[in-house]
Amino acid sequence: MRETITVAVKEPQFCVVTDVAFAQVDAWYGHTRRDLKMDIIYPESKDKKYPCIVWICGGAWLTMDKSAHLAYLSELARSGFVVASVEYRTSNEAQYPSQLTDVKAAVRYLRAHSERYRIDSEHFGVMGESAGGYLTSMTALVNDKKYDVGEYLKYSSKVQAACPWYPPTDIGSFPYPSAEAAAASPESLLLGKNVALNREEALAISPVTYVTPDAPPFMIIHGTEDGTVPFTQGELLHDKLEEAGCDVKLVAIKGANHADMQFFQKELWERIINFFHEKLD
Repeated sequence: MRETITVAVKEPQFCVVTDVAFAQVDAWYGHTRRDLKMDIIYPESKDKKYPCIVWICGGAWLTMDKSAHLAYLSELARSGFVVASVEYRTSNEAQYPSQLTDVKAAVRYLRAHSERYRIDSEHFGVMGESAGGYLTSMTALVNDKKYDVGEYLKYSSKVQAACPWYPPTDIGSFPYPSAEAAAASPESLLLGKNVALNREEALAISPVTYVTPDAPPFMIIHGTEDGTVPFTQGELLHDKLEEAGCDVKLVAIKGANHADMQFFQKELWERIINFFHEKLD
């Protein structure tokens, strides 16, 4: 049996490039240097540019895998975006603000190479889960030039939309049973000090501190039964942004715990895609 068909070309071909080095940072107690890398999914389209969404993996700032969610991120890309999943240093390598400067370096790199990856350099979104949700919020809210370090400094690290998932937003306010328990928390390891005993310094590296009326649009996603990052953390950031007159929505997933399967359902990803199209197209 033979069949001859005509296929109309309506969509570009999408390519995946992995382990693209975007910055070099100190390693092994400052004696050596290593690359920070990203994975990029982009359309090979010569006549159109696309908004770029930067994805930031979670892992309590202790571990991360930039390639873990490429299956989902590819669907986001095929919906009309360039998507880059970026690496950052974990807290056993470097304390804050290294994680934030790493993400900002990734945004600058992508802007500098916007022609290569068909990126609309005026329209960047950022999204991440848990520790990545924290970095999503900080990347969107913190625009002080002192956090832009390294290469491509003539390019901006500002983003135009943010979608943090279950983000820690006031890292000194978690319900620790004691100061001793707080000492070993991921938040304390990030700060390099016990967040329960150094409340002011913890607040100084928290997203809620950096809310201003000119913040980009936010869609915060959080499970109501989150046992790792309390739902109140998402509420805190939402309320601060709303009080400042910002464009913000809190999507509460009823009954969902931290990183539950509800976050990986088509229904939610359609909301995410619609949010980024509305804010970035």
